[in-house]
Amino acid sequence: MTDPSVQTDSPADALTIKLPAGFDVLAADEALSAGITEALDQVEEQLLEALTTDDELTNTSARYLAEAGGKRIRPLLTILTAQLFDGVNAEVRQAAAVMEMIHLATLYHDDVMDSAPLRRGTPSAHEVWGNSVAILTGDLILSRASRMMAELSQEGARVQSHTFERLVMGQLHETVGPQGSEDAYKHYLSVIADKTGSLVAAAARLGAHFGGAEGAQTQLLHDYGEAVGIAFQLADDIIDLAADGEASGKTPGTDLREGVPTLPVLLLRGAAAQGDDAARDALTLVDGDLSSDEALAEAVSAVVAHPVTERAWEVARSWSARAKEAIADLPDSTVKQALNSFADAVVDREG
Repeated sequence: MTDPSVQTDSPADALTIKLPAGFDVLAADEALSAGITEALDQVEEQLLEALTTDDELTNTSARYLAEAGGKRIRPLLTILTAQLFDGVNAEVRQAAAVMEMIHLATLYHDDVMDSAPLRRGTPSAHEVWGNSVAILTGDLILSRASRMMAELSQEGARVQSHTFERLVMGQLHETVGPQGSEDAYKHYLSVIADKTGSLVAAAARLGAHFGGAEGAQTQLLHDYGEAVGIAFQLADDIIDLAADGEASGKTPGTDLREGVPTLPVLLLRGAAAQGDDAARDALTLVDGDLSSDEALAEAVSAVVAHPVTERAWEVARSWSARAKEAIADLPDSTVKQALNSFADAVVDREG
């Protein structure tokens, strides 16, 4: 699954890392940004150490995707939400490393299921070592993540295990699709919440928890993270259709060609069912043979031209607004400003 952030150069020298869009405001606070940089550097060291083994094959495969890079948005959220309370400590850093480990493990599994040839610009693990090694490597990373979280607290282990359950259920439900009379739109939102929202929510929640927050406060950050994750994935699905291929580096309509149900198409089907002739015409193209680039481009153009695409953006923005609403009662701070800005940024991007 895709990562909820956009790379951007930091506007100040105080930060030596690249921040996701929306977090630029942190650079204005030199002490805060220096602390964030130090904490993330320590998390990175702990992450690579946790993925290291004595066995040559597993050592190489387990560190493979971590060393390929990544935006580290989940560890960043864990570090930041701790800063809203008592600050970063050893427990926060370990929880941040665990969040990234779980994310990495899902990438190994997802790439096998999707037959994805590339990940982060390099051949996917299953392309290098085969499906079995890739799957088992993901399992190994998850087992180490579970052990590290169990070392921290019972509450942390509970959150982590519940999150992993949601990740699996989300993938399962996406694979089998809506069942019986289940509403396709509700099914789609449920899958997004489980596959993307749950881990972002856990990252935000655990930073607050290990940073000294009260129970109700950790729930606020959980709700923020879940809504941000959902907003991001909704926007990502729209961008799959509407983005400029040259600017985003993506081929518009990949989900259409693969038959993946996304929000614009679900809304299009709803409009067609209500008698919208333009929606019916667009669906004829969407449900046709999209193997040629010309047919795909025609179908993409038809969907993008229909009002359902703008309605889809409105839904994505509503989840961004919900994220900001979740933390509205927290005291004003640079970190809160950054969290709000990030919630806007995930639905204000081109790729």
